[in-house]
Amino acid sequence: QVQLVESGGGLVQAGGSLRLSCAASGSILTITVTDWYRQAPGKQRELVATITAGGSTDYVDSVKGRFTISRDNAKNTVYLQMNNLNPEDTAVYYCSVRTSHFYRYWGQGTQVTVSS
Repeated sequence: QVQLVESGGGLVQAGGSLRLSCAASGSILTITVTDWYRQAPGKQRELVATITAGGSTDYVDSVKGRFTISRDNAKNTVYLQMNNLNPEDTAVYYCSVRTSHFYRYWGQGTQVTVSS
């Protein structure tokens, strides 16, 4: 199993920045992909950014150029740096991993609120 703990959410004004962290523990060597999802009130959960075990990254179009996903293997932590935030980025952000056994694990989520 893999345990995930997110942190770094909060309230920020439009144009501001936040960095989310996702710390993994447990069977971390089985992790193949780490994703950041978000879910705004009344909307479906949306895949925001992905980083593979090989370091490849991908982003939803709405955050390209503003968000950066990265990881620190020594700390077993994946980050989501979010710059130039706007109110449409307001959501609960979830870290999720897929493993080599095709399981998916989720963190508890962290709230990001962007005021205009």
